[in-house]
Amino acid sequence: MDKTQQEIALTQLRKSVEKLGSSTEKYGDPTLVRFLIARSMDPEKAAKMFAQWLKWRAAFVPNGSIPDSEVLDELRLRKVFLQGFSRDGYPVLLVKANKHFPSKDQLQFKKFVVHLLDKAIASSFKGREIGNEKLIAILDLQQIAYKNIDARGLITGFQLLQAYYPERLAKCFILSMPWFFVSVWRMVSRFLEKATLEKVAIVTNEEERIFFVNEIGEEVLPEEYGGRAMLVDPQDVTVPPVEG
Repeated sequence: MDKTQQEIALTQLRKSVEKLGSSTEKYGDPTLVRFLIARSMDPEKAAKMFAQWLKWRAAFVPNGSIPDSEVLDELRLRKVFLQGFSRDGYPVLLVKANKHFPSKDQLQFKKFVVHLLDKAIASSFKGREIGNEKLIAILDLQQIAYKNIDARGLITGFQLLQAYYPERLAKCFILSMPWFFVSVWRMVSRFLEKATLEKVAIVTNEEERIFFVNEIGEEVLPEEYGGRAMLVDPQDVTVPPVEG
């Protein structure tokens, strides 16, 4: 799609959002383009998705961000780390699945996912949000046991990402997938849109591992993954609050 066609689609999207009783006034083209791309450049479908996103943010994140105090049980497990920026400038979220256990409090778990996504994205703001910021996720399955398997949690995370963070995922690397997790991933994959699946890379050999390290960068990867960095708790990363 050329620039003129994109501008026409953006104009149609804005008008469609207004018809739905919402407004795009606070949001620039980069934000709206994400919604268009997520809905195959269909302005009507993108407008509906955008309006649903606005409604969801207002209800689920009324203060603009979810504070640490609302997700302390999840943070205490030290299972997710915010490692800085990849060589392409994307914030890197690292998940150690062997520290995760299916949550008994699904609301807190959803808040935890949103807290992490918001914080990762906000960490890349340079004074203000542009709207096209992306992140890289790393899911490390090394040393997981059956007690760590949480298909529901994985599906929830991906569904939140797809519904409310369109085109925010640059890449998702999955490391050390054991044989007993293959069937779990196959089931989870059914809930993923084609565009999301295409961004998932399962690292299975040395060539793919070297590509992974080069893509992320040794400066932000912990030593156990071939890098030189220390693990960074998300609580130790200070970012401006997410708006919108």
